[in-house]
Amino acid sequence: MKGVRFSQLNSMKLMTIDRYIIKKFLGTFFFSIILLVFIIIVFDISEHIDEFLKHDAPLKAIIFDYYLNFIPHFVNLFSYLFVFIAVIFFTSRMASDTEIIAILSSGISFRRMLLPYIVAAFILALMSFFLGNFVIPYTNRGKLEFENRYLRDPKTFNDMNIHKQVNPGVFLYFENFNTQTKKGWKFSMEKFRGRELIYKLSSEEADWDSIKSKWVLRHYFSRSLGSMKESIHKGEKLDTILGLRPTDFMEDIENVAIMNFFTLRKLIQMKKLRGDPDLIKYEVKGYERVAYPFATIILTLIGVAVSSRKVRGGIGFNLGLGLALTFIYILFMQVFTVLATFGNFPPLLAVWFPNILFGIIALILVRLAPK
Repeated sequence: MKGVRFSQLNSMKLMTIDRYIIKKFLGTFFFSIILLVFIIIVFDISEHIDEFLKHDAPLKAIIFDYYLNFIPHFVNLFSYLFVFIAVIFFTSRMASDTEIIAILSSGISFRRMLLPYIVAAFILALMSFFLGNFVIPYTNRGKLEFENRYLRDPKTFNDMNIHKQVNPGVFLYFENFNTQTKKGWKFSMEKFRGRELIYKLSSEEADWDSIKSKWVLRHYFSRSLGSMKESIHKGEKLDTILGLRPTDFMEDIENVAIMNFFTLRKLIQMKKLRGDPDLIKYEVKGYERVAYPFATIILTLIGVAVSSRKVRGGIGFNLGLGLALTFIYILFMQVFTVLATFGNFPPLLAVWFPNILFGIIALILVRLAPK
């Protein structure tokens, strides 16, 4: 009976400690990140106040279309760093006040003490994944519309020698295309069956008809190739559907910011089908949407392992050491992203390698932490 009561008492004690750590963790994180957001907003207002006045931006639009949509992006952008700062700050305080020594002396193992940290980090990782993949793409639309209207001119596109694959075996070519006039020059389309060319269509001009949602080819020439016969057609005008729209020429890697998880996946599949040369950039962005939230858990483990020991330098020493590791971690993320985008490094491995490497470092630090 006494054993049962002791077990129940120990279980209650663990639950109390768990709640205490989770509350400290999340409370410190949200307080610091909210404070940072207010600071960023103040600096952003001072930077853009002239543009707001110059373009007569309404106060309602500034608040609800710009800054309200501005907040989720910066919360997610700095969440990994402030997760780490929050862990370092309150864990160092616990170590300095000998609370961790008391917890370990009561019979609770260090690994068991990590459980509430991991639970809180997992909650923040889910929040980061949800923000990055579903909330921020939605809020970025309003923010982007505001910026295009009041802060900068809309983007235009004018490029040369454009090649696109719109369907399996169907390739399009424009010598030049302009999105302002929605007109292309020296157009050609080729269809292949395997390696055999079976159809070719070309024209001097290709204009987009926004009413019919079709292309108008002027001075066209088509040639159908078969095993038994060949047919040729010429004409002054031909309405046709090509499998792409003028907006497809304006694709910008920054537009990923307004795509949710599923839309981005569909775009990546379409680019694979078309054989677009910028596919890797989009693959990297897609992998980052999944990989980066894991940084929350890894940085939490590193933060606890570094700050749980009571040292003479106190919070300042732990914070300095931890920040050094964090900035190296972020540097690795950026370096391997560049290697994947402009080198021959596989995108999946490039995005996940920093997590794998620092995950191993985190486990080593946890193993070496005071027990």
